[in-house]
Amino acid sequence: MGRLLAIDYGLKRVGLAVTDPLQIIATALETVPAKQALNFLIAYCKTEKVDAFIVGNPRNLNMQKTDSTDGAYKFVALLKKTFPKHTVHLHDERFTSKMALDAMIRGGSTKKDRRKKENIDKVSATIILQSFMESQSFNK
Repeated sequence: MGRLLAIDYGLKRVGLAVTDPLQIIATALETVPAKQALNFLIAYCKTEKVDAFIVGNPRNLNMQKTDSTDGAYKFVALLKKTFPKHTVHLHDERFTSKMALDAMIRGGSTKKDRRKKENIDKVSATIILQSFMESQSFNK
């Protein structure tokens, strides 16, 4: 069994999170510049077995597109082309940035750490991944 890898795609930065090989625990991995995200994933997949990618689906409260939606969909198309044997899932990412900030506050992160958007991005990816895993367990 391989890992699941979640992607919180943004126009500037991409937050990444992964599961353990048994797909039980979601953990923040990294935040990379959007232009380097695909190369990072190619290198990562050379060293770790990844079963599927879960990409946050950027929508507003009314399920309308956001400024990031088109970029995320283009990235999904690039993922499918680059990794044709991998499954790519879109998963709701509404409120994940707010949830990530709240989680960091509850976890005792310093104000300085919370100001770094890179930290919020990778925690958001972790929340997307955890939410996806929970939704899959309900569907079994």
